Amino acid sequence: MRAGPSQEEVRRHNLGTLLRYVHVHGATSRAELTSRLGLNRSTIGALTAELTTAGLVSEAAPRETVGRAGRPSLVVRPESSKVYAYALSIEVDRLRAARVGLGGQILDRRETDRPRGMQVLDAVQPLASFVHEMRVAVPDDARYVGTGVAVAGMVRRQDGMVRLAPTIGWVEEPVGAALRSEIGDAGKLTVGNHADVSALVEHSRGAAAGCDNVVYLYGDVGVGAGIIADGRRVAGHGGYGGEVGHMVVNPYGRECSCGSRGCWETEIGEYALLKHAGRGEQTGREAVLGVVDAAMRGDSQAQFAVRQVGEWIGFGVGNLMNIFNPEAVIFGGTLRDVYLVAAAQIRSRLNAIALPACREHIRLRTPELGYDAALIGAAELAFEHLLEDPLLV
Repeated sequence: MRAGPSQEEVRRHNLGTLLRYVHVHGATSRAELTSRLGLNRSTIGALTAELTTAGLVSEAAPRETVGRAGRPSLVVRPESSKVYAYALSIEVDRLRAARVGLGGQILDRRETDRPRGMQVLDAVQPLASFVHEMRVAVPDDARYVGTGVAVAGMVRRQDGMVRLAPTIGWVEEPVGAALRSEIGDAGKLTVGNHADVSALVEHSRGAAAGCDNVVYLYGDVGVGAGIIADGRRVAGHGGYGGEVGHMVVNPYGRECSCGSRGCWETEIGEYALLKHAGRGEQTGREAVLGVVDAAMRGDSQAQFAVRQVGEWIGFGVGNLMNIFNPEAVIFGGTLRDVYLVAAAQIRSRLNAIALPACREHIRLRTPELGYDAALIGAAELAFEHLLEDPLLV
């Protein structure tokens, strides 16, 4: 019979739970922490004192106390300016980097174009340069906890190997090892999938906060999904779950970059929209925004393109609703822009496909964290070690 957790294990667990709450929710009074975490006042006081001594949080009287009776409860705040992680995002057309403070606050950022066809080493070098540049401005007393990387592709989490990223042209590329070599960060760098990390932060602090069953769709050239079921990420064996863009929806459709035919992303991705709009020679988010803008201004061919893509978005989302029964579906990347124009059509199409019990409660949303979801999500990969056990990092 296994013995219960020791007092030390309980204390460390409570420290992590309290720090995670403040990290996600921001400045919180001791009174609220007592209520939310189900711990007594003296325990909350001891935990916050220990986290303060460790330099992870600070405590102060509330800034506004006018009209309040009695002694105000101290407010606990994450030390965002002093505890930080680096976040890197490798996307189809962009390379982005940020220094993110505890609490999800972006303190510094850099970005540059990524020409399509750029190989791994050529992408790693500017990202490493961004990190070295940002280090110059870091306060001497600040505490670094790690680096998180988001990649638009299938990632083996244990070592950061990108198994397949057809939209950026990579197969079996050791992104994690290459970045560790350039940054000098062995043991503190974690690589994850772009849609997965975006789903996690939209679930914890964004558009899906309070929803435990969520599908986050991210689209550009390709389409991926981060799936949250019962509050936990659906990763699948090896961590490769969520590749909904390669769900075959049209067996007689166009050939996909993955080698199959009729994948969902061939019907709703960037190439499909631009081709229907008669702009097949264009690429990138600006080109997609151009079609969306033209559709809103009454351009008939652009409207046709949006309708075609909207039909297929609704078709795929309806099927995902029948499989996962989410409370919310979030449209990120360029799918956000298409959704804003085609929302009624998408809703109509999925209503015809999804079972009534699966659609009656569904909320269709755009990301609250917007373009920053991937960066903040990448930082979460690094913060996770700290939040699991604040005294080990």
